[in-house]
Amino acid sequence: MFKKILVPLDGSELAAKILPQVAQLAKAFDSQITLIHIFHTVAFAVGEAAPSVVETAPVAEKKACEAFLSKVSQDLQSQGVNVNWVCVEGVPAREIINYADTNNFDLIAMATHGKGEVAWVLGSVAEKVVTHATVPVLLFRVMEAKPLYTKEEFLELLARGIP
Repeated sequence: MFKKILVPLDGSELAAKILPQVAQLAKAFDSQITLIHIFHTVAFAVGEAAPSVVETAPVAEKKACEAFLSKVSQDLQSQGVNVNWVCVEGVPAREIINYADTNNFDLIAMATHGKGEVAWVLGSVAEKVVTHATVPVLLFRVMEAKPLYTKEEFLELLARGIP
């Protein structure tokens, strides 16, 4: 059913939280997982950066991407998952959709972080992928675990004698 699963990762711990579920899905359907990370380089106005900085920025971004996805891939392979990876330069939602279409993926599985601080300004990559992808998209909602109290609040409660 899902022989080829595309898994976009943005490098965050939150996005990586879906990997155990994706690994189970891949094992259940004997699927090939492709991890994809979209990197983009910052565009400089003419004269803002030295030419060497402008030329080396994409190379550094790609090397960081390759190191990240290689590690994640090795972790999944050690669990018996058939996995490969690719780094692509561009705009995340657009490149995810294009890569899925061009390479005939059966499913895109990705994390959604809920409402972030800048999501309302920039829009959600997951929302754009769901809206425009031509293949099914499985979203995993992941949230950052936040402590009930900050360290300062906890110490204050203890000082007042409230456990």
